[in-house]
Amino acid sequence: MLAVLAAAGSIFTRRMATETKRAKVDDGADLSPLQNFLQWCDRVGLVLSKKVCVSKEGTVAEYGMLALDSIQEGEVLFTIPRSALLHQGTTKVSALLEKERSSLESPSGWVPLLLSLLYEHTSSQSHWRPYLSLWSSFKTLDHPMFWSKEERDELLKGTGVPEAVDRDLVNIRQEYTDVVLPFMSRHLDLWSPDTHTLELYTQLVAFVMAYSFQEPQEEDEDDEDEDDDDEEERTPNPPMMVPMADMLNHVSSHNANLEFTPDSLKMVCVRPIKKGEEVFNTYGQMANWQLLHMYGFTEPYRQNSNDTADIPLCSLYRAATRGVESDSERRLLEERWETVSQMLEEKSAFVFGKHGCLTDTELHTALKVLCMSKTEFSEFKDNEGWEEDDEDDETISRAFSDEGLPELRSSWKQLIHDAAGVTLKAYGDGEQEGEQVLAGDRALMEDEAAAASLSSRQKRALQVRFGQKVILHRLMELTKS
Repeated sequence: MLAVLAAAGSIFTRRMATETKRAKVDDGADLSPLQNFLQWCDRVGLVLSKKVCVSKEGTVAEYGMLALDSIQEGEVLFTIPRSALLHQGTTKVSALLEKERSSLESPSGWVPLLLSLLYEHTSSQSHWRPYLSLWSSFKTLDHPMFWSKEERDELLKGTGVPEAVDRDLVNIRQEYTDVVLPFMSRHLDLWSPDTHTLELYTQLVAFVMAYSFQEPQEEDEDDEDEDDDDEEERTPNPPMMVPMADMLNHVSSHNANLEFTPDSLKMVCVRPIKKGEEVFNTYGQMANWQLLHMYGFTEPYRQNSNDTADIPLCSLYRAATRGVESDSERRLLEERWETVSQMLEEKSAFVFGKHGCLTDTELHTALKVLCMSKTEFSEFKDNEGWEEDDEDDETISRAFSDEGLPELRSSWKQLIHDAAGVTLKAYGDGEQEGEQVLAGDRALMEDEAAAASLSSRQKRALQVRFGQKVILHRLMELTKS
């Protein structure tokens, strides 16, 4: 699934156990939409193994896939011909989208697919109508972008999600106003601003975020002109809708994976699945804040092995200013900080997982500069940087793992410790420290009666918030003096 947005800063879950899946299709006992979809799958040549079925019972969300028999690693669960995929190259309006491609460019790169969805979703004759009819209303999507700003800011304070959503909404509105509306106005026989509104466009953005797939870039190891073509190679493939594949739910410990071939896409079993078990795909190594932001669900924080917490650069800066007394010390710090900012370029945070720092090289660079003596920093500037570092990537990675962090030099540990403390205060727990920072959320997690009284949004926010705070609190414990 599309993990790329989170990495780029974006432009845009039955009880706690069932919080492991995004909001799905509409409620109701009428299965005719599903039956129509499965009949459509037969017509378009989608081959579904007899060992699996799509079901509303026994899955962690409204729909999911169950094993009807034992499945071994390597078995193909279903095959989707590329002609059944929905994207700007297969939609009925593909020729027009290609003709005016240059006018549809935007930072997201999603406009052609979104225009395809706007058209196909509202066309009674759409080839993909049985597929899109599974979502009779995209209003069932419950991404944080559909929460009120007050609710986001209250429930997700400190997690980074409110800020990401605010950026999304600004970018979505700008893209719709500057690119989509002018295009639709030139083709009122196919699109109507009265029907294809900003509200629907925003819902479809969330639909693409939650359900689309992105084909990996092909790598050519023999390309001698790799550097010359580097910019083009970094351009990601556009997202596309993959019927049936988007019915599978996600957990980090998945048992199936989507594979891409020239003629089709195949969902392949990657570890044995017992009869009656659910088939799970993976959307990538996604932290709970990313899952909530992009897909509208979370995993229980203990089960998400990919959960992370960010320490913003501004938290490291605030930590570095502690103890600075004289004007000369402050000037030197500001000079060091400017150097760090230039070296890290667009990096906005250091990312910590459950076993250490995931951006160890960047953190190593920042700490090395910030903790230089006046003489060392002067030499560093005179040499326009340091000579080739004698510490390789493996050594640095080990140094910033849970095992290595307690052994760092004291000045480095203090900065990390203080920066983690500054970040923890952003969650709005007042002046609480140590275990007290976790106490309130931990009580909610462990009290079944209290947890049962929470709304689904409150439960999801709790999983995000508590998981991050646990990681930061552990980091403080590993780096305390």
